[in-house]
Amino acid sequence: MIPFAEIERARETIAGAAIRTPLLRLPVEGPAEIWLKLENLQPIGSFKIRGAVNAIRQATHAETAKGVVTASAGNMAQGVAWAARELGVPATIIAPDTAPQTKLDAIARLGGTVVKVPYERWWEVMVTSRLDEAEGLFVHPVQDERVMAGNGTIGLELAEELPDADAVLVPWGGGGLFTGIASALAALRPDARVYAVQPESGAAVTAALEAGESREAEFRPSFVDGAGAKVVLPAMWERAAPLLAGAYTVTLDETAAAVRLLAERMRVVAEGAGALALAAALSGQVPGRKLVCIVSGGNIDAARLAAILRGETPD
Repeated sequence: MIPFAEIERARETIAGAAIRTPLLRLPVEGPAEIWLKLENLQPIGSFKIRGAVNAIRQATHAETAKGVVTASAGNMAQGVAWAARELGVPATIIAPDTAPQTKLDAIARLGGTVVKVPYERWWEVMVTSRLDEAEGLFVHPVQDERVMAGNGTIGLELAEELPDADAVLVPWGGGGLFTGIASALAALRPDARVYAVQPESGAAVTAALEAGESREAEFRPSFVDGAGAKVVLPAMWERAAPLLAGAYTVTLDETAAAVRLLAERMRVVAEGAGALALAAALSGQVPGRKLVCIVSGGNIDAARLAAILRGETPD
């Protein structure tokens, strides 16, 4: 759990960078009200600006003097590049070779330097939190406590805006978003249940819940590039497990359908990870009268979005 005082401090730290995003009800019939927390409307199109800015603004000058480094498939990279540009220092991004071009282009526009590596090498950097070839402060996209505190500011906003929510559904990539939000709600709205949602292409949380510890799951790259993993990092499992009400796994077809519904009903563009929570809510499996879905980001390749709007599920 992230200390509540650090989440409150983060809200002050990120002021002027991250915005307070809208919380809107989805006009759809069903047994529960579905509410959407639209983090895709952040300046970089993703919630990641909250954690990245919090970590980098709170770092000392000595820590950031040589720049900042992160490992990211795209959204955290944009957050780090945004904060580094504000600080006037270089940003080095270690990206897997499966990263979508839309996100790589956005990193370049923000002034970040991308180093593409094979997925296994990228995962090694995620585990070790280091890359010897890159200088600067390493901002871990998941395990950095200041990043999670920044993410937790979403939980502060939810507690204020919809205090009677029964459940909050959070897409799970590495667990930093979940842990931040769940930590804030545990302090302010302990009755709210917080669930992790993953794609079937990388259901590591379900595997960990079944085993009672971090366990490797089957993983394959998919259009849901911002969520799903082959394993929950052990340090994250230790933090998140006490906060987990459970986990839902959704299919890629269900995720594509949720992307399509957001575009058609709300005129909201969501990437695959950003639609996971809604896909779970629409399944009818989540108990509760009021469900909140975190729409975590909207950075999706135009070709993939076009395919989804045609009724397809991208490869």
